[in-house]
Amino acid sequence: MVLEVCIDSVEAARAAEAGGAQRVELCSDLVEGGITPSAGLIDAVRSALKIPVFVMMRPRGGDFCYSADEFDVMRKDVAIAQSYGADGVVLGLLLPDGTIDVERTRELVDSSRPMQVTFHRAIDVSSSVEESLEQVIETGADRVLTSGGKQTAIDGATVIAQLIANSRQRISVMVCGGVRKANLREIAHATGASEFHASLRQKTTSPVTYQPHRPSLSMGGLDEHARYATSADEVRAMRRVLDTLEGPEDSINQLPRLNRLL
Repeated sequence: MVLEVCIDSVEAARAAEAGGAQRVELCSDLVEGGITPSAGLIDAVRSALKIPVFVMMRPRGGDFCYSADEFDVMRKDVAIAQSYGADGVVLGLLLPDGTIDVERTRELVDSSRPMQVTFHRAIDVSSSVEESLEQVIETGADRVLTSGGKQTAIDGATVIAQLIANSRQRISVMVCGGVRKANLREIAHATGASEFHASLRQKTTSPVTYQPHRPSLSMGGLDEHARYATSADEVRAMRRVLDTLEGPEDSINQLPRLNRLL
């Protein structure tokens, strides 16, 4: 059972590894769903960890239909991530009609080797999750990250189980979407998945005591003074649940392991 934790800082990276995560997905601006981190952050996180580091390749927030200029940025960012020792990249491109941009995604996959490639939740906003799986497989990606096209993995569990069956070991299916220690066992049993992705962040107290009355520097509704940190304890709790699922006493081990690829 693999646990991947989404992180956005060196501190979060260390907490994820200390808690027992086997892999991290490194992003910036998680409020936007994650965009490509800086070269400095990639270097710092790769130097700090022993576990694999996968880097988000997303030049901006918003939709996943990218211009020629944005695609060129993505190609350059793939090369930068590789030069700093990243183990994998995370990306996803759609066409205007909501189908997978197979041609350009395949180009990025090919240029990423020998790094691994995860096709991210762009699949969940595609025109058909089931049909998109086949298109993602055509790109040569190693895994796909999905909540089954629903807001949470609990809601999409039936679809995820079908995607795993349809994958026929041609691609690994990693589950995401509100995955927590409280529902992890239920999700694992309902889907038969063996890879799980979670963002285990908690709001923490800022060390800054001076809070002036000032204009907002971002979109409304955000607490610009707040900090969020990955909890090693939460990661550790998730790891403990996964470890029990791998034990001989747990019936999930009787399910076919259709996505054991790392």
